[in-house]
Amino acid sequence: MTEIDLREVELPGLDCGLCGFRTCSDMAARLPDKPELLKRCIPLAADFMNVQAAPPGARPADPETAEPAAAPLPAIANGEGCASCGPAGCATGERRGWAQDAPVLATPIFDPGADAAAQATPSPLLRDARVATSAPDDGWRDHLGREFDFVLEHFPEEAGPREQIVPHNPVITRELEIEPGEILIGRPLGISCGCPITHCGIVQSVDRFTGAVVWCVTGPLHPRQHGFKDIGYYAAQAYEGLIAKSRVEVEIGRRYWFQPRMCMMQWRHSGLVNFLNRGSDGLQVRIEGLWIG
Repeated sequence: MTEIDLREVELPGLDCGLCGFRTCSDMAARLPDKPELLKRCIPLAADFMNVQAAPPGARPADPETAEPAAAPLPAIANGEGCASCGPAGCATGERRGWAQDAPVLATPIFDPGADAAAQATPSPLLRDARVATSAPDDGWRDHLGREFDFVLEHFPEEAGPREQIVPHNPVITRELEIEPGEILIGRPLGISCGCPITHCGIVQSVDRFTGAVVWCVTGPLHPRQHGFKDIGYYAAQAYEGLIAKSRVEVEIGRRYWFQPRMCMMQWRHSGLVNFLNRGSDGLQVRIEGLWIG
């Protein structure tokens, strides 16, 4: 991402949550320390990709004198004909902004109707895709031998996997005066996870009304070195991260087995995908309804 003067950047104020922060104000508070977070703002993408808005006061063209409409853009996996890089960006193969290093594909990344033998040996097109696919027997098993569908990576600018949790006593969020940047420990209990390992993480955001906390899970060295607050038992509500490689097509509304890259137990997890967004780092995903094993 090119250098950007933060003084010239104004967040849209939509509080859409697509960047992973609850509000635009939450993101703005983090930008001085981590300006690279700005690339997550989807509504600002048009500005960085040089899309020009219509001039103020512009009126629709006269139908009799207007130029013929451009042909519809093709359905392309890495652009979906969104026109964010210009009126004919996908059609011409031109790529700008954050996605300029990503291939433009003429076919889907994963084709369930393709011959099985062809899927087992990915074509050059698939190998060049942001989310590559592999054969089911190509190492897609956890350490207990159970199959999973994809590996969940954390965002490169964050310390570890992003997880939304709710303490079993949500009031503890206010009683401990938990703030972003603090280190917490706790263990996921019950149907939401049941992992036997105490988790540690760095707080990203706090919802004092519901008690929900978003943190980046790290290893135990961090709390040992810097101290921590203990929230006790909690329920894991959601994961957010990146998929760089998958053995199946990932779709919104489906439940998958997945392997968190940094899971100390190397156990598969299960969850429902309810958000997808393609970016230059991979397929951004949100997974809720978590189970383990």
